[in-house]
Amino acid sequence: MSDKRWIDKGSHDKLVAELKELTEEKRPEIARKIDEARQDGDLKENGAYHAARDEQSMNETRIAQIEDLLRNSEVGEAPEDNGIVAPGMVVEAKVGPRDMKFLLGLREAGDDLDIEVYSPEAPLGKAILGAKEGDTVSYTAPTGKVFEVKINSVSPYQP
Repeated sequence: MSDKRWIDKGSHDKLVAELKELTEEKRPEIARKIDEARQDGDLKENGAYHAARDEQSMNETRIAQIEDLLRNSEVGEAPEDNGIVAPGMVVEAKVGPRDMKFLLGLREAGDDLDIEVYSPEAPLGKAILGAKEGDTVSYTAPTGKVFEVKINSVSPYQP
């Protein structure tokens, strides 16, 4: 398996569209605001200039985040329905006392999905990766507490 994180096609397309909007529309708009504010004179006392520079900084940060996400993700169809936990699979499990259902995939792209998303690089994701339906594995939470995780079902993600 590659070091890239799995992402479904719909989430990938949304990130690409957001990147296009930020680079082709928002970036020139912010540059125009900065240029207009510069023409107003003293930059030390120019609130519009500083606000536009802050907006530019946030925009460029988001562009860098999206570019990194896209560079380090692998668009994929749902994996084979073989009952093995892998990126792109929906997992139903009992984690300690809690019943959970989540997608193992690119967490940052899951904002608008109707299911919780856990990264395969997260502690829970690492603990269950490669487990099969019916398996019980140990999971050490970030707090240091150890939980038993019983894999109840594993199925390919269907958007």
